[in-house]
Amino acid sequence: MGDPAWIHATLAGARPQAVAALLRYFRNLDAAEEAVQDACLRALKHWPDNGPPRDPVAWLVMVGRNAGIDGVRRQRRLTALPDEAVLSDLEDAEADAAERLDGAHYRDDVLRLMFICCHPDLPPTQQIALALRIVSGLSVKQIARVFLVGESAMEQRITRAKARIAAGAVPFEAPGAVERAERLAAVAAMLYLVFTEGYSAAGESARLCEEAIRLARLLLRLFPAEPELMGLLALMLLQHARAAARFDAQGAVVLLEDQDRRLWNRPLITEGLALIDKAMRHRTPGAYQIQSAIAALHVRAERPQETDWAQIERLYLALERLNPSPVVTLNRAVAVSKVAGPEAALAVVAPLEGRLSGYFYFHGVRGGLLLQLGRRREARAAFDRAIALASTAAEAAHIRMHLDRLEREAAGDAGPA
Repeated sequence: MGDPAWIHATLAGARPQAVAALLRYFRNLDAAEEAVQDACLRALKHWPDNGPPRDPVAWLVMVGRNAGIDGVRRQRRLTALPDEAVLSDLEDAEADAAERLDGAHYRDDVLRLMFICCHPDLPPTQQIALALRIVSGLSVKQIARVFLVGESAMEQRITRAKARIAAGAVPFEAPGAVERAERLAAVAAMLYLVFTEGYSAAGESARLCEEAIRLARLLLRLFPAEPELMGLLALMLLQHARAAARFDAQGAVVLLEDQDRRLWNRPLITEGLALIDKAMRHRTPGAYQIQSAIAALHVRAERPQETDWAQIERLYLALERLNPSPVVTLNRAVAVSKVAGPEAALAVVAPLEGRLSGYFYFHGVRGGLLLQLGRRREARAAFDRAIALASTAAEAAHIRMHLDRLEREAAGDAGPA
């Protein structure tokens, strides 16, 4: 009855809300994580036969709470829950329990958990790494890739952050208005990293985009006059609006210039453009506003050739000054290639090799520029390196497409004149 792919996707999407809700009950991070893990194992055992529950998050919260209740029976505030047979029932018996959990606002507990993870007593790198691990459920490998560091180094950051929370140095209470404002930048950064992780993959991982957008909306309600939050939400909406056109039927990546723009989500685009226009009227530009302005230029072009690449390059230059990063420079190089050609873009890319040698997109962009210049042997080497660093099948398939093109061109050159 239960599709394994659907079950795994559902568990990945429900995990953050379940952990956040159970942390409120247990007030112990390890206990909450263990309870959710136990609930996920039970889901993998029972959902294939019983079918999916009406509300997967409520099911995980109830089963996880029930699984951990023996260890905390001394806490009288915890109440008994229905047994597993009832929880697995798809009839109306589940609805009442799910409604009670909705009444406790468990769906918004994730936002509260984000502010706890981003407590100022934790170093910024630990804040975001812990939030990505606990809130979004990303693996250590995925988080390390986001930060461009080794897995062991990232594992140590997360372990230290969890140890500090377990020692009681970080309170589990929701922060007040002043503290929320102080932690806002770290929470916004974490949200965008969650969105980016979902955006880089098709299928189940794309659910992270929707969750990041939902949480960004909640955050904007807390800070309705904050232009950077408007820019952040606008950026997510404008990028997510292209989701249906970003992969072909075989799951391969479709570049922006090759996408069928009729598949873009126009309501999301309209909302995103309105948000960025509103943010810009505050005249306090920030990194998210600049990035969303770049995304806006892409979606406002009815055809790829109408894209204002010169303005996009200027925006990337502004972003480099505001937030220097080799990844930002790499993105600017793409705009430079459109304005001044591949040779000029390659000059921008070359100094980045030392810092981005383990970054998939660096080798992909470099390979594409070399291919445009007819330097096929170097392009092949760059593409081979990109495939070795690809984190998804879609990324690898996209690079193989370029390699196939090289093979066809090589075969043509070897043929009769």
